[in-house]
Amino acid sequence: MVAASAAEDRPRLILWLPVAFGAGIALYFSLDHEPAAWPAAVVLFLAATIALLRWPRTEALATVAVAVAAAGFLIVQFHAASVAAPVLDRRLGAVDVGGRVLEVEARQEGVRLLLDRVTIADLPPGRTPERIRLGVRRLADPIHPGDYIVVRAALMPPPGPALPGGHDFARAAWFERIGAVGYALGRPTVDPPADEGRSYAIWLAELRRATTARIRAGIDDPGAGAVAAALVTGDRAAIPADVNAAMRDSGLAHLLSISGLHLSLVAGIVLVALRVLLAAIPFVALRFPIKKWAAIGALAASFAYLEVSGASVPAQRAFVMIAIVLLAVLIDRTALSMRSVGLAALVVLVIAPESLVSASFQLSFAAVIGLIAAFEALRPHLATLHRDASLARRIGL
Repeated sequence: MVAASAAEDRPRLILWLPVAFGAGIALYFSLDHEPAAWPAAVVLFLAATIALLRWPRTEALATVAVAVAAAGFLIVQFHAASVAAPVLDRRLGAVDVGGRVLEVEARQEGVRLLLDRVTIADLPPGRTPERIRLGVRRLADPIHPGDYIVVRAALMPPPGPALPGGHDFARAAWFERIGAVGYALGRPTVDPPADEGRSYAIWLAELRRATTARIRAGIDDPGAGAVAAALVTGDRAAIPADVNAAMRDSGLAHLLSISGLHLSLVAGIVLVALRVLLAAIPFVALRFPIKKWAAIGALAASFAYLEVSGASVPAQRAFVMIAIVLLAVLIDRTALSMRSVGLAALVVLVIAPESLVSASFQLSFAAVIGLIAAFEALRPHLATLHRDASLARRIGL
């Protein structure tokens, strides 16, 4: 019965690929020790070989699922090993800490910094974390990405979950290569960046910081300015507590998290605007594919917004789906919505497999899958109603 059902639904079985891939990732995170890589590699080889030998028979689908799950297991294991960096093994009291500022996040009191090229007094380089996150309350001078600072600070290893099954801060820090967290005990000494080429990450962090500051400075109401900046750069740290509480109580707090709504608005506005502008030039409109040109512009604008907003997991999912739709326009095809969700999940999991265990990934994809599944179920009925309806009822529908 299972084989008959699989054969009947074969065109949609591709949607189970990200599920199998995620199952392999979930298996890795369920283990309480670091496993050897060779068992998963053997399973992948054997399952892929059997699938190729039995293809296109229906029973080969099970071995394809096993092979994809093994690939997910190996991907997350490789990713975990590739980001390996020293982690502080004990709490350090007052120590001199130096490093280059990668990110500056404004807080209600002071700033929170992400540092790399870290030096810690009396700690050998082999045991020094590659990155640390540091809270600073007292500032003598403004701090910008690329600056070098020296400060007296208290450091500790990244903490584990606050409760069983809760968010694991230590695991998230591992994949960000953050080996210690702490807070400054005084004002940091700030040195301007050395005369060296700035990396793309630092340039982007400075652009986000400057954009956030510019938006907040341009709006008289601090709360409104903080919300406006959050909708552009994703920096929600300066939103007042009463505004956050009001957004939560009204059920609108999710609007502050940049995701499909925001990326779709940007892509849609740019697509329509460019197409209208190009259509207003007869020489261009009659000789060139202006719809495809507008799609290219919308794709570029969406990518720029993704980068400026911080590229959270929901934003990554939304960008991949929008990119699929716009690429379909370029090749004169229609994008399949549920397949675009599956492909987006697969791309996100390959790039950042650790995102599977985050609430952001789970809620984002669950919401989109639910919406598209409901629309697919209702689409035939809506089409019938629309076809047989009067003009007034069609407008209502």
